[in-house]
This record gives sequence, structure tokens and C-alpha cells, in this order.
Amino acid sequence: MKHILEELEKRREEARQGGGEKRIAAQHAKGKLTARERIDLLLDEGSFEEFDMFVEHRVTEFGMDKNRIPGDGVVTGWGTINGRVVYVFSKDFTVFGGSLSSAHAEKILKVQRQALKVGAPIIGLFDAGGARIQEGVAALGGYADIFLENTLASGVIPQISVIMGPCAGGDVYSPAITDFIFMVKDTSYMYVTGPDVVKTVTHEEVSHEELGGYRVHALKSGVADGAFENDLEALTQVRRLIDFLPLSNREKPPVRQSFDDPERAEASLDTLVPANPNKPYDMKELILKVVDEADFFEISPDFAKNIVVGFGRMDGQTVGIVANQPQTLAGVLDIDSSRKGARFVRFCDAFEIPIVTFVDVPGFMPGTKQEQGGLIRHGAKLLFAYAEATVPKITVITRKAYGGAYDVMSSKHIRGDVNYAWPTAEIAVMGSKGAVEIIFRAEIGDPDAIAAREAEYKARFANPFVAASRGYIDDVIMPHGTRRRIVRALKSLKGKQLQNPWKKHDNIPL
Repeated sequence: MKHILEELEKRREEARQGGGEKRIAAQHAKGKLTARERIDLLLDEGSFEEFDMFVEHRVTEFGMDKNRIPGDGVVTGWGTINGRVVYVFSKDFTVFGGSLSSAHAEKILKVQRQALKVGAPIIGLFDAGGARIQEGVAALGGYADIFLENTLASGVIPQISVIMGPCAGGDVYSPAITDFIFMVKDTSYMYVTGPDVVKTVTHEEVSHEELGGYRVHALKSGVADGAFENDLEALTQVRRLIDFLPLSNREKPPVRQSFDDPERAEASLDTLVPANPNKPYDMKELILKVVDEADFFEISPDFAKNIVVGFGRMDGQTVGIVANQPQTLAGVLDIDSSRKGARFVRFCDAFEIPIVTFVDVPGFMPGTKQEQGGLIRHGAKLLFAYAEATVPKITVITRKAYGGAYDVMSSKHIRGDVNYAWPTAEIAVMGSKGAVEIIFRAEIGDPDAIAAREAEYKARFANPFVAASRGYIDDVIMPHGTRRRIVRALKSLKGKQLQNPWKKHDNIPL
């Protein structure tokens, strides 16, 4: 018996070494952790249960029969994050560059299917060079199997991808289907085709970073939902995100004990909105002052900054927050902010997370660039997402809510449950200056007459009371009481039941 146990431990140690000391040292030299070190940081200490440690590829061509390494370039299994079960796979760049073979794919498929079966999130840590060329179409088939599982799990369990090294070809499509993608600055990149292929096809000279680094995807394309300084910060923040999320769509979001008084008033909010309606202010200040303990996990903070989305808690309950940001482009809705907001709203609705919306929006972005880019359809995504959502929806209008953007931002007309406005709110078709110049076009040559008309229009429409008189606003509230009113509204909506008409699936304007 003793020799069997010794053999087992010897094989385990061989598998734990991955590609060997030389390749592990090379990984560390790049500022990257190994696949197993990453799992150790991500999961609770001692909680990891590994699957398929001894799996090897089955290829015999190109001398591969003489080059087999246990684990085959990916570490898979399950563990806990703050005591809650999650499944994980971590690609091992020290073994065949983390490339995907059919055996490698089968390991990932096993944890994907198990996560879906038991109802637990799955986290993928990517550091890989794409398909294993020696396997040809078998590797491509493995990718497609993984994509299918990603698709079937969408909206059922949270799926999180962390790009911690190269991620190319088929490896980018699995993350693209998942709910959240995070990158590590300067050591990770993702693209469909690498610089060499780009040079061959388009004759462009481009670096890995310029083609698919975090500056491309976290700031410009919006493919990534955030970028962190190093592996340690990335994994710590994923642990933090998991704490906000339900394990699956079968359960409600977690409720955590809060030491922040739900009745807390915040006097400084009474002076947050400037007297000048065209002067910006920071909407994040409002968010941080109303959520529990100023704890806000922002999603895509560097992309489409004119809208802010993320997770917070109100009296211990997870909420999704969507807010126009007057500090960037006056909070206007454009193509990027509409896509960002719509994606976040749909995630919250899929996982029964109530949505709190803070509104200060002057309308949709005008201009040929936006129209040619399809603003109509992209803007409709946000409208569709809010209208479709059946979770509790609470809306607070702080200042401007103009035109169609008023309708889109979780208004009462698209099934907002509780809609509040601050006394500073202006709910109208457009701003007073533009309205007066259209209505009283004949008087434009008389500045005094126009000024008088503008003052008249402001007094009549630049306030929340016209909307309140029609029941479109449930109450006009004092800013300092915003936290208390949201907490109470959430409590009143705990028993909400609402179902959309039966359908196979909807047809969101993609």
C-alpha cells in the first residue's frame, strides 16, 4: 500500500509542477502568477478541490506522443469564495502555452456542466495561446463545445472571465459570451487575430498592446469591464464582485449584515446639484453617499464615462445602480453608454437584482457620427432592457430628464415601480432655451421677449410638478432623505411579481 501512496504523491507533484521550474520562472519574470497560484489567491484557503489532475492529451502526430504533461495546460475544479461555492478553470501558460486540445476542452466542459447543474458561478482565468495547432479541427471542436456551454449557462449562473495573459483566436469568444471580462494591465491582451496575421492581411504594423491591450478594450471597445494593476488585485476584486452576486438565477441576491443606518440622512446632498443648470457635478458622490458604507463596485469605469453602472448594497441587499454622469458629456446618452447600460440592466434582471436609477440626462447625443453609427438601434437597446426588466425598479431624477431620454431611463411609462424626483428636477421635452426658440420662432429677433418667454417656460415646465400632477412621479423628495426613501421602496417591493408574455425568447435590437 505504501508504494501506491508514494506513487500517487509523486504523480501529484509532477502535475503541480506544470511545465517545470524553468517555465514557472519565466512566468514569474513577466510579473505573472502561475495557474495554481492564481487559484490559491482567488479561493478560500484550502477549499480547492481539483478535477482531472492526471488528464493528458491523446495526440500522436508531430512527436506529441513523446511530450505529454499531466493536466494538459489547464487546472480545473471547485472551491469557495467567502464560504460560497464557485467553479474555476485556470489556463496554465507553462504547459504548451496554455493552448487548447480536445482533452483540455473536456476538462473545461466538465466544470462548466457541473456549475450549471448545481447552480454556482464559474470563473475562467485565461492565459493561453489559442488552439493547439497539432490537433487541428479537434481543438476547434473543443472550442465550439465550450461556446455552447457558455451560451446555455447565460442568465442561469454568473460567468466571469479574467484575462491574465495572451488570449487569442478561439479563446476570446468564450469570454465574450460571459457576463464580465476583466483584464490585467500591461500583461494581458485579447484579439481575434494577432499582429503577425494582421501584418500579412492588412499590412499594418501593430504591437500586441496596440491591437488588444487593456487600453483598447477597457477604454475604447468596451469589451473588458475593467482592468487591474496586477494578478493579485484582479483576483481580489473578483472575490469582491462574487460577494454581490447570487450563485444562480434560482436564488435571490445575497443579503449581508449592514452597520450603516438605513434611516441615515445625508445633508450634503441638498447642495449637490448646482444652481446653474449647465454646471456639472459628480454623480458618483450621490451613489457613494446613499449605498451602504460607501461600498460601490463599478463596472467599466473607464468606458462610456457618461453613464455609471455597478453594484452596491442598500440595507444589506444587493442592488444594481445605473446613473447618468453630468461630469462627462453632460450625461448625454450615446451609442457606447446605451450599450453599456443595457448590458448591465439585462444582467441585473436575469439574476433578480433590483435596479436603482439616478437620472440627469439632457437627451441623446446629436450628430452625424452617432446617427451613422446606429444610435437609434443602440439607444433602443437601453430602452428595451429597462422595459423588459421585471425586477424592482426605483428611479430618482436629480436634475434634467429631457425628451426620449426621460422615457428610456426607467420612467414610470416603462414599468418603473417607484419614481422619485428631487425639487431640482426638470422633466420636459427639451431645455427651455431650445423650446422657446421653436415655439416662439417669430420673436427670436427680440432678446427681451425671448428672455421673458424663457423665464415663463422655466416656471411652467422646468420642475418636477407637472409630471407629479399626472402621476408620472410618485413623490418629490428632499435630497438628504434619498437613502431612506430608496431603502423603504426596496422593502415595499420585496413581494413584487411580474411576468412578461410567454415567448421562446425576445428579439432585442442588437
